[in-house]
Amino acid sequence: MIDPVALTAALVRCPSVTPEEGGALALIEAELAAAGFRCTRISRGGVENLYARWGSTAPVFAFAGHTDVVPVGREADWSAPPFGAESRDGRLIGRGTVDMKSGVAAFVSAACRFVAETPPAEGSIALLITGDEEGPATDGTAAILDWMAEVGEEIDFCLVGEPTSLARVGDQVKIGRRGSMTGVLTVEGKQGHAAYPENAENPLPALARISAALAGTPLDFGSTHFQASTLALTTIDVGNPASNVIPASGRAVFNIRFNDLHTPAEIRVWAEQIAATEITGTPLHARFDWAVSGDAFFTPPEGPAQVVIEAITERCLERPALSTGGGTSDARFIKAVCPVVEFGLVGEGMHAVDENVPEADIALLAELYGDILHRFFGV
Repeated sequence: MIDPVALTAALVRCPSVTPEEGGALALIEAELAAAGFRCTRISRGGVENLYARWGSTAPVFAFAGHTDVVPVGREADWSAPPFGAESRDGRLIGRGTVDMKSGVAAFVSAACRFVAETPPAEGSIALLITGDEEGPATDGTAAILDWMAEVGEEIDFCLVGEPTSLARVGDQVKIGRRGSMTGVLTVEGKQGHAAYPENAENPLPALARISAALAGTPLDFGSTHFQASTLALTTIDVGNPASNVIPASGRAVFNIRFNDLHTPAEIRVWAEQIAATEITGTPLHARFDWAVSGDAFFTPPEGPAQVVIEAITERCLERPALSTGGGTSDARFIKAVCPVVEFGLVGEGMHAVDENVPEADIALLAELYGDILHRFFGV
């Protein structure tokens, strides 16, 4: 059987900083192939991804995760080599231990053990593992799903192994995520001398008014399963080095995390109406450029998600909290093809210097993933 702690350590020693594969997918592929999984590499845009499947019938239970990691920062700040997988006082130290090589190792270990010891008479297990979650995410899970659509591969339920727990493994499961979109507002006027403002059309007061109105106008006050949507201004730029020049234009960037009360199209209309109100009667021009990284989604706790909740409750002796908070994950892509939930380790320390995880938590997570498989397939 695959030791999930040992597999995590081996994965940490693979320097798979986005978008480098670093040997991580090759290591997993070898383990899965030896366990009888059919493995397919999916390459797009310089990113390596892996799809593996055991079985040929429905229903198909899928695990999803990523082996790419964020950069280590200043290596001198680490107390142990970031790709050394040093074990100290029962904790494994290294980049990706929390986010999320431990989660991948845990579900690979659980899946291989399950098919070796209690293979179901009907059903399949699929694994979707990407190398582009920490990067642009355009050629990772999205590429796997595109390939699946082309070849007719389908999944019925997916568990994403991202770190979701708060204080202890099993205390929280994510059953949805807010959507995310970024807006770039540009207000254009007419450049001129600061001593003669009547000869210019200064865009900056309008830019400030629109920015304040966007940040100060609530989109909503929350919904049944989600917290209130938020808009955060992240930068206001003019690029004007001269104090005696009124600039021709200014730009503001903001990020919106929106709940299930909105679509991106509706938010665009809302923002554009605010801007139009602030520049009405002026010769100024305002435009928005938008980038949407994911829609809001919600997976009802009934149905397949209940399997995850019940398995955690039985082993941990406490029902997990159900959350839709936080940022985005690759679940935003998977939700288009099947119900999806996220469950994994405690997220504290992800992306930090000396990122580390208790080895006992990795072992527990592998056991929980095994319990979930047993409940899903009824064996």
